[in-house]
Amino acid sequence: MAVKVGEILVKQGLVKPEAMAKAIDEAKRSGNRLTQVILQQGLVKEPQILKALGAFYQVPSIDLNSFTIQSGVAQAVSREVCEKHLIIPVQKVGQTLVIAFSDPGNIFIRDDLRFLTRAKIQAVVGTETAIAAAIDKYFGADVGKITTKSESDSSSEEESQESSSGIVDAEAETGDEGSIIKFVNAILTDAIRRKASDIHFEPYEKRFRVRFRIDGNMIEATSQPPSSSAAISSRIKIMSKLDISEKRRPQDGRIKLRYKGGKDMDFRVSVLPTIWGEKVVMRLLDQSNLQLDMTRLGMEPEDLSQLIEAIHRPQGLVLITGPTGSGKTTTIYSALAELNQPDVNISTAEDPVEFNFEGINQVQMNSEIDLNFSTALRSFLRQDPDIIMVGEIRDLETAEIAMKAASTGHLVVSTLHTNDAPQTVSRLMEMGVASYIVTSTLTLIVAQRLVGKICESCKVPVEVVPKVLIDIGVDPKEVQDYQLFKGKGCNICINTGIKGRIAVFEVMKMSEKIKELVLAGGSSGDIRNMAKNEGMRTLRRAALLKLKRGETTIEEVVNSSVKDS
Repeated sequence: MAVKVGEILVKQGLVKPEAMAKAIDEAKRSGNRLTQVILQQGLVKEPQILKALGAFYQVPSIDLNSFTIQSGVAQAVSREVCEKHLIIPVQKVGQTLVIAFSDPGNIFIRDDLRFLTRAKIQAVVGTETAIAAAIDKYFGADVGKITTKSESDSSSEEESQESSSGIVDAEAETGDEGSIIKFVNAILTDAIRRKASDIHFEPYEKRFRVRFRIDGNMIEATSQPPSSSAAISSRIKIMSKLDISEKRRPQDGRIKLRYKGGKDMDFRVSVLPTIWGEKVVMRLLDQSNLQLDMTRLGMEPEDLSQLIEAIHRPQGLVLITGPTGSGKTTTIYSALAELNQPDVNISTAEDPVEFNFEGINQVQMNSEIDLNFSTALRSFLRQDPDIIMVGEIRDLETAEIAMKAASTGHLVVSTLHTNDAPQTVSRLMEMGVASYIVTSTLTLIVAQRLVGKICESCKVPVEVVPKVLIDIGVDPKEVQDYQLFKGKGCNICINTGIKGRIAVFEVMKMSEKIKELVLAGGSSGDIRNMAKNEGMRTLRRAALLKLKRGETTIEEVVNSSVKDS
């Protein structure tokens, strides 16, 4: 079907042959559907594809993004058949079953469906991405009927599914116990396909819910009976090499999953006891998608030049700040990748180690043996380092050792949880670090957030309301320069209008005037005003720049940053 879609679009003059060839190559490289790649690259809009398919096959077309499938009709055909042939039943009228096909020209499957359903088949055409999304929406794995054995019995059987290398095969399933394995693997592979950043398995009194975090939004994937909770959490703990008999304490683990053509994906697993069972959260760590090119972080050129200058200094402390999930890991790893050369010794203390890098000495923290950031830092100073990365400065002891290293000929890069760059200085002094130590070691602070990016497949212009822009901080003189857009919602963005995220940055250099202000006891507000006078672009101003360029929405700007005072 994929190549046929390409041929149809080229023949109808909607896409140039050379552009289609590049899209086909990208689809083969990424493993995504060609239609999905075409939409992501903005070659055509989905309604254009749908119209082209209807004209080519001479059958009615159906937009499954807005069409509500008749209750219970989708299950007239098994999920396996629907996924194999990219079809889904949408309506039944009398003895006629209306089925959406991605390829209505396949007459053989029509004959099979007529036999399977004992109904007359009426074909309509839909896009393959919309049909795939509808299959995910209207089908759910039935794990409610599974009767689990004792955990000790199931443990040995399920562990036999794991490879000797510790990599879980997403295709593994056997017998009755394979049902629960198949369900968990299906959730994991679906999360990968939909580019989720986290998976939440949540037990409640009357149901068991699975949600994905996609582009910052929580989206429900499926809901199951509460009886399935224990079996699912046990399976995940076995995959993560955790203690399945321990249900009272939190546990942390890791899974490496092999899927689709031998590709690997890492999952960071956190298990937390709740009143209705164990909640499991899995963070997806895809090294193939890790952005290590500093020029593609999304920084403005002048901010990027300041960061590059700071990390190429022989000594000093550079801090990357922001809340959990703000992209600090990507920024700090891109900085390390820039510095990773054969003549440089780099050591990192991380909790956890999210991605592995050739040429960098990475140390995993372990509280059980008292290996924490401060003890790791002390050892690093005896390991002849040039550059040290500390996962997070959490306490005075870690801060003091990091700053001692920064003042004795080492470059130290770390993170801190603060709301903005100026507050970072106040936070360090609240920990107990003396102001003269802060000013003598700290060279640059980068605060960052992530804002949702408007989906290119359904991007439409919206009316500019001057008062709204002024209220969020736009200079009245600049209002006429803004052209606003939004995503109206499609299957590519799961009807959210947002596809992907981009970072906004606030970069504050510790200039001589700011150092003097810190030594004089200036507040974070005083520091902010001084930094702005020296040219610092605040998080709100950085977000407004993305808005002005048509990359994000007013709602994303407001949700990611605070208006300048």
